[in-house]
Amino acid sequence: MVEETPWQQALRYANRADPYPFYEELRKTPVARQPDGTYVVSTYREIVTLLHDPRVSSDPRKAPAPVPTEEEGAADRTDEPQAEPSIITCDPPEHDRDRRMMTPHFAGPPDSPDLISGLEPEIRRIVDGLLDDMRGKTRIDAVDDFAYPLPVTVICKVLGVPLEDEPRFHQWIQTALDAWEYGPETASEDFPSRLAASNQAVQDFGRFAAELLDRYARQPGPGMLSAMVNEDGPEGRMSRGLLTSNALLLIFAGHETTVNLIAHSVLTLLRHPDALQKLRRRPELIVPGVEELLRFESSVQFWPTRSAVEDIDIAGTTIPKGAPIFLAYGSANRDPEQFTDPDELDLERRDNRHLGFSQGIHFCFGAPLARLEVQNAIGEFVRRVENPRLVEDPPPYRRNQIFRGPRHVLVDIDGIRD
Repeated sequence: MVEETPWQQALRYANRADPYPFYEELRKTPVARQPDGTYVVSTYREIVTLLHDPRVSSDPRKAPAPVPTEEEGAADRTDEPQAEPSIITCDPPEHDRDRRMMTPHFAGPPDSPDLISGLEPEIRRIVDGLLDDMRGKTRIDAVDDFAYPLPVTVICKVLGVPLEDEPRFHQWIQTALDAWEYGPETASEDFPSRLAASNQAVQDFGRFAAELLDRYARQPGPGMLSAMVNEDGPEGRMSRGLLTSNALLLIFAGHETTVNLIAHSVLTLLRHPDALQKLRRRPELIVPGVEELLRFESSVQFWPTRSAVEDIDIAGTTIPKGAPIFLAYGSANRDPEQFTDPDELDLERRDNRHLGFSQGIHFCFGAPLARLEVQNAIGEFVRRVENPRLVEDPPPYRRNQIFRGPRHVLVDIDGIRD
């Protein structure tokens, strides 16, 4: 039996709660070729270099599928649904044009310069309502009762997605994520059925988004999706395929990563009671504190669509043209060459240039909204929840490797303050 690499071990579900010992081993070889031909980059300096390197493509159409090997058991993904690329899976000049067309409707002047900051009263109202609903309870689930409802409600409002449709798209997203899997466990007996279910969920989700866009084309309404459909700017309108792909991205990424960040923030603070008490005494630390929580537990561990369009020499290794590249953000954010005592939680950490939102042209489109949501959610949780204690540590984790987060975080509490 072939010994697994540190990266393969980090990808195993059994290690989802704590991949960091495997990342530490992985960083000894900053650019490590895997049995399937993928190059995993695990150190901060090298990842930042590649995030700004035009020889690295984000378009999956430019990358060959990994070659399966007996020990790896890589899955054949040729039957995955194909769609026009969203802004996260395309390169300049298409990326720059599409992002430029989307930005004014989300956070850019002159159309909506105050959209994000103007959402704070609504965010605070939702947070207060969720905490009020916990009155009388002695045990809560920080995921189902708190971390999930806030960002999904907000993103539906921002985009103009009917909140009553949430149960449907929530199920499609979870089914799809269950098969976004890489590494040895793609050889498991149940993986083909999960992959088929994932493909069907993506198609159903795509039809839902297309129907919503069609409805807004016939009758404009509130929110970003309607504005994009009816865009009459200097660059015209996006094609229907691009609109659909980017609508899927905005609905999904607009809440999924924030759910994981809020859940991990609660989990991390309960594991570090001194930090929790410091934040309670000094609520002004919430802004740098959220940045540290994002560094400490990265909501996106890596991204799987990048590849080399030319040979790239880096850290004593040549990544050959066409090779898939995984940039391991979760490892980079614990790199001791960049962060002093990276495994320690420091709410006052200086020079915290983490990669929790990536860098370069693909810097997270929704970062300002995510920051505002998490600052308000965690700030009020710390202030209002009395004597929170973890019930289970580690908690159960979601299966997905890329968007790593707890499935549930059960917390015993003594009550909810006003």
